[in-house]
Amino acid sequence: MSLHLTDITLTYPDGDSRLTALDSVDLHVDKGAMTAVVGPSGSGKSSLLAVAATLITPDRGHIVIDGTNTAGMTRRELTTLRRNKIGMIFQQPNLLPSLTAVEQLQVTAHLAGQPIRNAEKRALTLLDGVGLRGKAHSRPHQLSGGQRQRVNIARALMSNPAVLLVDEPTSALDHERGAVILDLITALTRRNGTATVVVTHDRAHLSGMDDIVEMVDGRLRVGASSE
Repeated sequence: MSLHLTDITLTYPDGDSRLTALDSVDLHVDKGAMTAVVGPSGSGKSSLLAVAATLITPDRGHIVIDGTNTAGMTRRELTTLRRNKIGMIFQQPNLLPSLTAVEQLQVTAHLAGQPIRNAEKRALTLLDGVGLRGKAHSRPHQLSGGQRQRVNIARALMSNPAVLLVDEPTSALDHERGAVILDLITALTRRNGTATVVVTHDRAHLSGMDDIVEMVDGRLRVGASSE
């Protein structure tokens, strides 16, 4: 399980010219490892996540996810790859208000083609693993912000992904809850052997990362400080 982005260049139309969002970016994350990508707004962090998630095709470069090179894959093949190999944790949980915590996870399994009933056992195990034993049948309005983010994390792990992409997981949480969430993601990364990328503005909780890289004007700078 690993993520390899090699020589990734991504541009967008900008009037009569093109704006470079990613400029010859290389990023390699091994199984069980965590890399934090830090940098100011507009530096290219979100574009990097979108490319890693195969949601955007770059102008140039190669994306290899768990040994699978995405070059030449059709949209349907990429969709299947995302469902089976990539877990995404967004800064806002975006839970369905009418569903319980366990149902949120079961729906994810159903969308991936798995029977909902068969997914219940795994969903309950994952919720237990993120510290939500006893909250499986609670709806979002009955959960705290930190608990909703834990459901978000468990949902991303339903397909046992090879790659975990995390977008600003602490942005809606206070300092203490943010630290707990990042510690949880770190523990799950080690336990499940995922290749995890965390995009964040928050440098306060990065001591557990294996690598910290800084995005500046579409380029990655290795060895950024956690201070």
